Amino acid sequence: MKSSWMMAIATVAACAQARAEVKGEPDTPKLPDVPYHVHDGKRPQPPSVATGGALAVKPPADAKVLFDGSSLDAWTTQGGPPAFLLKDGVMVANGKNIETREKFGAIQLHFEWRLPAGRPVDGQKGGNSGVFLMGLYEVQVLQSHGNPTYADGTAGALYGQKPPLVNATAPQGEWQSYDIAFEPPVYEGETVAKPAKVTVFHNGVIVQHGETYMGPTVWRKLASYPKNHPATGPIALQFHGDPMEYRNIWVRPLGSRP
Repeated sequence: MKSSWMMAIATVAACAQARAEVKGEPDTPKLPDVPYHVHDGKRPQPPSVATGGALAVKPPADAKVLFDGSSLDAWTTQGGPPAFLLKDGVMVANGKNIETREKFGAIQLHFEWRLPAGRPVDGQKGGNSGVFLMGLYEVQVLQSHGNPTYADGTAGALYGQKPPLVNATAPQGEWQSYDIAFEPPVYEGETVAKPAKVTVFHNGVIVQHGETYMGPTVWRKLASYPKNHPATGPIALQFHGDPMEYRNIWVRPLGSRP
């Protein structure tokens, strides 16, 4: 018969194992350089770190304001009016994805987002959205505070590729901020000379530090670069069935150093 302390240790170990494994996507390909698959539920969760919530940074003088609470004029859905809603100075995800009318290459991007309090969340359900750089490269937007999911799909992840260094998500109902520096890939002919590169700050905490994309974002598949790639593309916000809210969105196109 096991002693009580041995049984207690076994219970703690079982609980830790249960917490470590979350629902992932089955039968996905293995990722390179790590012993995990795409959307692997066994991949370790990023450690959580408490923050003060969103950094509400005002647009610099040379920024292009994409949303200041007054209109959705900078955005479109498939060339027509944007599907997202404007409500009380906030942009609310609705209907379909939206994207900027203007296209960009290398950028600095700031935006703030939140999921209203009281909405049930469960992994990828209930509080899911995303931002697509050039319309191709996703940084995951997800209410990840107290909401474990597969690590490469949590808030601040390069979706399906790289988890964030830490989970810096504030509690549901509070505003969050992303500050992103993005560089598109560099091609030589049909070959990628330099992959797309990104740095992400979530609520002022660095969660992606000069990381490279394996290719444009895909679901359940291994990302790779196409032979031909546009020089610029829109910034897109995803509608994933949940009423994620956005505010204070601005971008600074980054040119070459003088």
